[in-house]
Amino acid sequence: MTTSGAVPSGEKRPRRGIVLGGGGVLGGTWAIGALARMEDAFGFRAGDADVIVGTSAGSVLAALLGAGVTVEQLRQHYNEEPVTEGPLAGYDFDPVRATGGHRPSMPRLLGPGSPRLIGSTLRRLGHVPATTVLSGFMPEGTRTLERVGHLIDAVTPMGQWSHHSGVWIVAMDYADGKRVVFGRPGSPVVPLADAVMASCSIPGWFAPVVISGHTYVDGGAVSATSIDVVAHAGLDEVYVIAPMVSFATDRPTGVAHRLERRWREEVTKAAIRESEMVRATGVPVRMVGPGPEDLVAIGANLMDGTRIRFVLETSLRTSVAAWRDADGIARTG
Repeated sequence: MTTSGAVPSGEKRPRRGIVLGGGGVLGGTWAIGALARMEDAFGFRAGDADVIVGTSAGSVLAALLGAGVTVEQLRQHYNEEPVTEGPLAGYDFDPVRATGGHRPSMPRLLGPGSPRLIGSTLRRLGHVPATTVLSGFMPEGTRTLERVGHLIDAVTPMGQWSHHSGVWIVAMDYADGKRVVFGRPGSPVVPLADAVMASCSIPGWFAPVVISGHTYVDGGAVSATSIDVVAHAGLDEVYVIAPMVSFATDRPTGVAHRLERRWREEVTKAAIRESEMVRATGVPVRMVGPGPEDLVAIGANLMDGTRIRFVLETSLRTSVAAWRDADGIARTG
């Protein structure tokens, strides 16, 4: 396993990709701990990766890393320590307030949020993820992600894309269920803040985001990780931080926890399939997800902001071993 990012004189630096999956407020918090330990284990700065893919909560982290926010500054911010340097210095951003709390508000209408999506996916049953189909039936959410958009505008020129050309943000077209990777060559050109808000718009929880006449929702409705989008990106190494993936879980007794673990099993299988698509091109993939201790810290509600510091502290401790075992887990999981 590679243990250092240092490149001997005369050798070309490997092109690296980081994939940051979705997982709500607490999934994003766990990911910061995993990012910190990734930097320790492999000796390179996350923001220096050539491609940074973000889905849902991961899209916020991808945008911040692309803007020059360091992982240490993210750790400080989420641990409620003062950030004195970098784009976040002095910025007041509370992820709990920004997402409106740990429960969704009443939907605008009780009917399905996207009849067009229902029609499109029903014609392709068996060829689209169940989450994509379900998204059309969910009532339209009403909570807004404007504060998240304000955060991205505060660290990126308003109305523009990231200074980091390799920041890719994944969302789903709410009309046809197709995945859109904003920032990737050939994709629609949109403001980074709009792309991030779209990527975070959980169906039934947040209001869909309209960009240039198209309506978008959370990219996690297609895939919680979207690892496969980097399959032909010309990378030499890929590091996946997937809050909804677990290679080892616990055996909780509560119904909500048991349902969550069952869903994790399906997400993990999908992530492994996606990683194999990248591996098939000859690119090594290292992937980590929350382990049993992390799952206890996270609990059943990924939007419960009261657990942020506990989740971060746990991830910083457990992710050391997770990265050490990442190669073997990804191959045999």
